[in-house]
Amino acid sequence: MSRTDIAAWLQDFQTRLCASLEAADGGPARFGQDDWQRPGGGGGHSRVLEGGAILEKGGVGFSAVEGELSAAAARQLHLPDPHFFATGVSVVLHPRSPRVPIIHMNVRYFEAGNGEAWFGGGIDLTPIYVDEAQARRFHQRLKKACDEHNPAYYPKYTRWADDYFYLPHRHETRGVGGIFFDRLTVGQDGSVNDLFAFVRDVAETFAPAYTEIMRENHALAFGPREEAWQTLRRNRYAEFNLAFDRGTRFGLETGGRTESILMSLPPRCGWSYNPAPPEEGSPEAITLGWLRKGVDWTAAHA
Repeated sequence: MSRTDIAAWLQDFQTRLCASLEAADGGPARFGQDDWQRPGGGGGHSRVLEGGAILEKGGVGFSAVEGELSAAAARQLHLPDPHFFATGVSVVLHPRSPRVPIIHMNVRYFEAGNGEAWFGGGIDLTPIYVDEAQARRFHQRLKKACDEHNPAYYPKYTRWADDYFYLPHRHETRGVGGIFFDRLTVGQDGSVNDLFAFVRDVAETFAPAYTEIMRENHALAFGPREEAWQTLRRNRYAEFNLAFDRGTRFGLETGGRTESILMSLPPRCGWSYNPAPPEEGSPEAITLGWLRKGVDWTAAHA
């Protein structure tokens, strides 16, 4: 399995995922494609859908880039040799309805100049209103994908997601979590074929898991109160991506393509000063109660 094979699969996955999301959206909007080149080598295809029937904004980006990192970037990645190759697909979807969750996925492969290579990725779900049954079903799907490769993956990677997708200044998780993994190193953690098979299965879990929620929730009623809560929760999403997301910071600090890096930001949001906390027992307060680390979403539940 060569890096060319991995990049080709990821590019095909981008095409198939966009087609699945267009079908699930059900409107006339389609993903437009913006091709770009990296000055140091390689490039990518940013595909963005705006104004869909269900998806207000969705981005599915593919990249395969290579070259030489700055000294600072190489130190950040603990690379003795600044030469690199990286390829991956990143997805962020922002629905119109506050009843349909925001979702993010990333799957990626990296080769360092010294010959070391690794995979990373994950999926996490950010509901505006937490539906417990859907959150549990989402985690069960991720656990199944993990268990088929290593039963230790899901417990480890869901804790990693809790720790990573966390807003320390808000003392809350970004959503109901999912899985997150990084630097699964070829040779140390498995063969390139075995690790790539796991990453493929994670990626293929995305469309069935999310489009099911789209179908179930997009027609549920909402009004100004729910839209105001959606604005606040989108703010939290933007805060995380701009202040804490390592991929965003790494891309901007290494001269990546700004439009593609910031594709993940919501289409509409605004900050109000010191908003009042939700009333105890309200749907908004119940959602906040779920936004904590350590929830066992796959435990048997009466």
